[in-house]
Amino acid sequence: MSDQIVVERVGAVATVVLNRPQSHNAITIDMYRSLPDVLGGLGADPGVKVVVLRGAGQKAFASGADISEFERERGDAERARGYNEHVAAAERALAAMTKPTVAMVHGYCIGGGAGLALACDLRFADERARFAITPSKLGLVYSLESTRRVVDLVGPSRATWILVSGQQIPAERACALGLFDEVLPTDELAEHTYGFAELVGTRAQYSVRGGKEMVRRVVAGQLTDDDETRRIRNSSFDTPDYAEGVRAFLEKRPPRFTWS
Repeated sequence: MSDQIVVERVGAVATVVLNRPQSHNAITIDMYRSLPDVLGGLGADPGVKVVVLRGAGQKAFASGADISEFERERGDAERARGYNEHVAAAERALAAMTKPTVAMVHGYCIGGGAGLALACDLRFADERARFAITPSKLGLVYSLESTRRVVDLVGPSRATWILVSGQQIPAERACALGLFDEVLPTDELAEHTYGFAELVGTRAQYSVRGGKEMVRRVVAGQLTDDDETRRIRNSSFDTPDYAEGVRAFLEKRPPRFTWS
């Protein structure tokens, strides 16, 4: 990890900051290399319940991969192969997190920045946010995994429009399409995002992570329960949080969940 990726922690909420505000948080190859280890550490930390991904400042979540590196790192198919694997590994590390992940999007969410945001569970944006996926403006092709995330959110025809046009989409339109989950005034975005993250941190964490896994399996095409989904569901009844949730409801008090 370098000063280009900064981790902040307040209570059970960890924030991963893409920290290159001088270049609108354009993502370097070193940042892509660092993200899997950073996210793996947060995933293994029992004290972390929610991860927020954001860019430094309010001008950009991330303006994309750092194109100034492309001639050196992505100058031909052989060099691009290694670069692309680092990009895919960073996105997979986000998508594979068992803990909820929220992208907090100020300003530009373009190209590689959009790829990271789409790998999160949720995306909250400010009213000035702009979303775009721009391979058609650079002469390259988006990966299948990244394309699938777009198709899952907006459907095939709209995904095609986004990919082939490379156009920037204003925040409200992006929200209507399903690319953003909520759009807030700029000065309210952080309070809303962290308020939501803290709320999720108060919920039963076995339920939170089990719910995430069920959604992941549905998106992957699973239609009926199997032994693993039945195990996940049935095991919830043996957790102390289940007993606490029922008891708190009957006693008309907030639950005090302890499982992590």
